[in-house]
Amino acid sequence: MVVKQEGVRFTFGIIVLNGEPFVRHTIAALYPHAHEIIVVEGAALAAAAIATHDGHSRDGTLETLRAIAQENDPEGKIKIVTAEDEGHPNGFWPGEKHEQSRAYAKRATGTYLWQVDVDEYYMPENIEAIRSMLATDPPVSMVTFKQVTFWGAPNVVADGWYLKSGAEIYRRLFRWGPGFQYVSHRPPTVCDETGKDISSGHVISGYDLSQKGIVLYHYSLLLPKQVQEKCEYYGAADWAARSGAVEWANTAFFGLKSPYRVHNVYEYPSWLERYHGPHPPAFQDLWGELKKPESAYALRPMDDVDHLLNSPRYRLGRFFLSRGISSRTLTDLGIRIIRRLRGVKQRLVTGVRRWM
Repeated sequence: MVVKQEGVRFTFGIIVLNGEPFVRHTIAALYPHAHEIIVVEGAALAAAAIATHDGHSRDGTLETLRAIAQENDPEGKIKIVTAEDEGHPNGFWPGEKHEQSRAYAKRATGTYLWQVDVDEYYMPENIEAIRSMLATDPPVSMVTFKQVTFWGAPNVVADGWYLKSGAEIYRRLFRWGPGFQYVSHRPPTVCDETGKDISSGHVISGYDLSQKGIVLYHYSLLLPKQVQEKCEYYGAADWAARSGAVEWANTAFFGLKSPYRVHNVYEYPSWLERYHGPHPPAFQDLWGELKKPESAYALRPMDDVDHLLNSPRYRLGRFFLSRGISSRTLTDLGIRIIRRLRGVKQRLVTGVRRWM
């Protein structure tokens, strides 16, 4: 049972393109906690290759959303927005997601705006814990979350230099009210009625929340379908500057030929680890469906990952990388050690010859 704190109303804002098979479970997970859920569907121009000719999801996401709103919205919380609703007749959103985020933000009537990607989940009790924090500490302007990135299966996560440099912290929850503006999607930026960036105010840190067990469960690299579509989009998006994204998907995700470049921001070293923690109930329901033989969605075979994670050599490399020691440094160190050992050997041989 969800006990809502008076005065704290969450507007959940979602941007989605090709959100199957997540979308039903994501909305169901948020529904009990929501004042409203505003879903903005459709493609930015850079995502044309993975969209229909008129800018919509090619996997039936829009139809699923409309069915949910018609059949599973007893409290009238769900609003669906498309580019056509905003005056873009060809169905594509202009720009690069700023406009989509603004589309849900300008419709928000809650006291807090919570940005959610379709593959992001939270423990239900953690959502209500956040609500309690906001109710007892009204000056909070923004909440960030530390995200855990799942890779191929629920028991494997990706980590790496990019994430540890600060990218694992997501801006997701913002104080909201009349006159507030959603300024930018990257990074998510909200300004208050005076034009002041609210991130300069009182922020609850994702690192602090993670110490309390409150994290964002991010299933962004879980399914082959997801990864293929993300990489086709990233490879075409100028902002991403990641023209090798599809090649990365083929070599690192599908082929596991780059086991220290497993995160899709592939410029930085990254690695895989076992995960032994819990999962939100909504994701458990989704995973149960995906494991059924009749599921329409392929899962990534994980035998090669299991073999990799059982390898002492891989664990040693991961140990050094996780401490900021690159493979080049290790190679240089190994070369120096070999050279030194050769020098010691040569001196020993010379000494023995003299003694003889």
